[in-house]
Amino acid sequence: MTRRWILFVFALIGSHNAVSAAPLPPAVLKPDALHKHVVYFNGMENETVINYVPNDKSEAWLAANIPLFECPNADVEEMYYFRWWALRKQLRQTADGHFVYTEFSNRSDPISSALGHHIMEGRWLRDQQYYDSYVQWWLRGNNGGPQKTLHNFSSWLAYALYQRYLVSHDKKSLTDLLDDLIADYAQWDRERLLPNGMYWQFDVRDAMEESISGSRTKKNIRPTINSYMFGNAQAIAAIARLADKTDIAATFDKKATELKALVEKTLWDADAKFFEVVEEPEDTFSGAREEIGFIPWYFELPDKNAGYEDAWAQFTDPKGFNAPFGITTAERRNPAFRTHGVGNCEWDGSVWPFATSQTLTALGNVLRDYPQKVVTNKDYYDAFLTYVKSQHLDGHPHIGEYLDETDGHWLIKQSKAERSRWYNHSTFSDLLITGLIGLRPRDDETVELNPLLPDKTWDWFCLDGVIYHGKSLTILWDKDGEHYKHGKGLTVLADGKAFAHSDTFGPLKAELPKQ
Repeated sequence: MTRRWILFVFALIGSHNAVSAAPLPPAVLKPDALHKHVVYFNGMENETVINYVPNDKSEAWLAANIPLFECPNADVEEMYYFRWWALRKQLRQTADGHFVYTEFSNRSDPISSALGHHIMEGRWLRDQQYYDSYVQWWLRGNNGGPQKTLHNFSSWLAYALYQRYLVSHDKKSLTDLLDDLIADYAQWDRERLLPNGMYWQFDVRDAMEESISGSRTKKNIRPTINSYMFGNAQAIAAIARLADKTDIAATFDKKATELKALVEKTLWDADAKFFEVVEEPEDTFSGAREEIGFIPWYFELPDKNAGYEDAWAQFTDPKGFNAPFGITTAERRNPAFRTHGVGNCEWDGSVWPFATSQTLTALGNVLRDYPQKVVTNKDYYDAFLTYVKSQHLDGHPHIGEYLDETDGHWLIKQSKAERSRWYNHSTFSDLLITGLIGLRPRDDETVELNPLLPDKTWDWFCLDGVIYHGKSLTILWDKDGEHYKHGKGLTVLADGKAFAHSDTFGPLKAELPKQ
């Protein structure tokens, strides 16, 4: 099997240099698990833009880099492979040799609005050279310093880099960035920190133009940037501990603790039971529940057992955020819902995959880490399936900027249509791997599964070739043991050898084998 897989990959690679080495073979799934999807994707488009890996080399690149996946839901499986195929389109190499990921496939320079999403999604690639280079470009690619455009948008960069480390366990690469990340945090303090200890931001610089709560020019205290800075502070503290810099860790632990208290005190509207924007200089709540009010849970900021989880009642409410084609960016009952026009990047209620990614990540944290009875795993699964359904155009898989919440058509002016093609502004595979399948990255050698896929939903699935702490994991569920012939139940393999098993579907923990 190993030799066959290597020969298959090298036959696809040919003389192209986009793949530097043959991957580890999958332990269970066969190469055609990927092949049939790539053939379909390549055939459904005219390739108007070619970046580092063209369509005719995409199968080789994907075979070398992504975990294989199959499940009984054909739409979920297809979307998993499509999103990796689309992500590959955004990989470029700059004139100075850096690898970078663009947001718009027809523009050469990256922008920082979705940088956190890029890192969270890309941490599951087998070959991390592309993201190592991408991060170096942002933090040191401007004559040894950060790119001037890095702070054009709010960012959870340090947090995402630490989450990436939890998968790769590459301590040296992460701690080497500590000084850069401290300097980045200090720059945000100079640019956006208010005397009251909180951060302000323009809506547009949160990558969220034309919202109900503000405008492109109004300086508001927003759940976005304040949650990001909390997550960044916690991450820098954790990175400092890895580098044995205990004084720096203590400083950033204190920053995170203080900011957490301020967010809960300042942005929680007890009457609305929601985290809201506070408008400056009036220092009043905006009066609008917006999807950004779920972001604090992305970073597990809110206290447990303090009543904050009541906000999630709005997630499933059709008058709140629950629409036929996704999670709306503002509650549907608000009088200003969808009043800002169409085609100019409105965040006044339409569905944005950028925000959907954040909200589903946050929901996963609520379901597993917060005692509550407001939302369930089925709510996550239903929202995930709606996310899959929404990513289509003319009957084919498609990922654009934003869409109508009731009929699913993409909202973009015709002149911007090519820019929005294969839009790299959200996550999908990360949500499947950490959410539905439930692999929860950790700093120790425990492999933890806590799947959000509701019990008795699928009779089988397999995620094969996940590089985690230097080993290739295979996670498979087989209700009766007949589909994969690896036994009945939930099984985890490392480098092809089983080391964890449960007869029933649900949470599972086991120590990663040392050899």
